[in-house]
Amino acid sequence: MDNRGVLCVVSGFSGAGKGTLMRRLLSEYDSYALSVSATTRQPREGEADGREYFFKTNEEFEQMIRDGELLEYAKYVDHYYGTPRSYVMKNLEAGKDVLLEIEIQGAMNIRKAFPEALLIFVTPPSAEELRNRLIGRGTEDIGTIEARLSRASEEAAGMDQYDYLVVNDQVERCAEEMHGIIQAAHARMNNHLAFVKNIQEQMMQYKKA
Repeated sequence: MDNRGVLCVVSGFSGAGKGTLMRRLLSEYDSYALSVSATTRQPREGEADGREYFFKTNEEFEQMIRDGELLEYAKYVDHYYGTPRSYVMKNLEAGKDVLLEIEIQGAMNIRKAFPEALLIFVTPPSAEELRNRLIGRGTEDIGTIEARLSRASEEAAGMDQYDYLVVNDQVERCAEEMHGIIQAAHARMNNHLAFVKNIQEQMMQYKKA
């Protein structure tokens, strides 16, 4: 059987809990790898190159673009962010299921470049619950929270472009649901084309003359 991993793109509103779900999968199972993005912003205190991000200069990043080394990229507030192709492919070929947390525009770009990617959208049970979670974090002022909610209203328009929806009402249950979705993707036909070809060739011996 083929042993290639699944590229799983995880998107969702800020405050939906997608990061928490991904951390749980990474801690519970050794079959996952977290995609590390490249960026041109400066490292923050405690961040390490190759762990939180691959830190690049503008010149290095733009060379990666020209050389086709990124699955997708975008520019936010004067800084580039992108997904290195080689890092993702190395883990997929090693049989790891790669988790990539990214916003909707990036997810659609991944789908164009990597059609077999699995796209999951994470949402809280309601808009009110999302607002309560953002307020409950206690890390942002009300103006920032309202901006995040406004952004969420725009993101909601693209939810139906994803393959699966996970309603994050209870972390343990939702993490198991995500794990089940990703593992089921291993059985998709295009993940086993070499095996299928081999079986087809074997079956030819039974074809009537």
